[in-house]
Amino acid sequence: MCRAIFTRTSAASTSCAPNAQGEGEYFVLEDNLRVPSGVSYMLEDRKMMMRLFPELFSENRVAPVAHYPDLLLETLRASAPPATAEPTVVVLTPGMYNSAYFEHAFLAQQMGVELVEGQDLFVKDNFVYMRTTRGPKRVDVIYRRVDDDFLDPLAFRPNSTLGCAGLLNVYRSGNVALCNAIGTGVADDKSIYPYVPKMIEFYLGEKPILKNVPTYMCRNEEDLKYTLANLKDLVVKEVHGAGGYGMLVGPASTTAEIEDFRAALLANPAGYIAQPTLSLSTCPTYVESGIAPRHIDLRPFVLSGKEVQMVPGGLTRVALKEGSLVVNSSQGGGTKDTWILEAGPTTPASTPLPSQSQTQSQTQSQVGGN
Repeated sequence: MCRAIFTRTSAASTSCAPNAQGEGEYFVLEDNLRVPSGVSYMLEDRKMMMRLFPELFSENRVAPVAHYPDLLLETLRASAPPATAEPTVVVLTPGMYNSAYFEHAFLAQQMGVELVEGQDLFVKDNFVYMRTTRGPKRVDVIYRRVDDDFLDPLAFRPNSTLGCAGLLNVYRSGNVALCNAIGTGVADDKSIYPYVPKMIEFYLGEKPILKNVPTYMCRNEEDLKYTLANLKDLVVKEVHGAGGYGMLVGPASTTAEIEDFRAALLANPAGYIAQPTLSLSTCPTYVESGIAPRHIDLRPFVLSGKEVQMVPGGLTRVALKEGSLVVNSSQGGGTKDTWILEAGPTTPASTPLPSQSQTQSQTQSQVGGN
């Protein structure tokens, strides 16, 4: 029903990009509202760091992130239809061949809820049910990791086998909540990105704390002229692009690559935006040659239900290729654990207790749940 999970991706440290005064400054690079991914890596990175370097957590007051699944489950339950006392939540996945399937299964297990595919769901009497070994069970909240086009073959792509026929009608009737809501992906469009600061001013009456990167809309004649004249210095992106695909990093491109992109840009100016190449911050990273600087950005995860919540941390993405600014995992990027240090005296870190959702999941697995 309402947006539940989203991310705003920003550069990772105060030295990320120089401003007019030559000082480091945070910039928002993009928004992810449709099916933001990567939170499982944040949790696994922290778990691995605590296992390999326990002394660091004894010497520093590192704010915990392990309770994220509890916050996520709380947010999902809060979005359930009003008349639902004990809402049933499921995670809807495209299946095991999806690149983010590990995260889908991981989050379902951590929250203690069922992981389902479209074939596990059906609609009856304007409600959604899942098939179980004990018979049909009504579903109240679907945390969907499936794109809009594939959610309902009766409303969107008729050949989709990833969704559930009739789901949209149930959603319209208010008998099931979809998180995130259908249509939230419009905010992922890079041609919407330049207008977000104005949206914040209009709806909230305040200016955003973090700045956007200056953006040239190639659908505008003057912006297109500037972009074409400065392709070697700019980053040009497809407005519908994702995963580091469909983009040109001018300073790192050959003359042939720039000319090929120029032709694509002239053929469809409205399909592209351009931005100056930021000098992203770097972080010492262990690579084959030893310790070396690599460019990074930060993806914090925000939960918006009855209230807005987030854990004190996020996913730091690393461009492992020397000199590269592309941090996406699909392009060979890596990740790092991200610390927020709490105020107060340092005390020895104790072994974290399992969260409520982890306990529920363990109990469920013992009785043959998932």
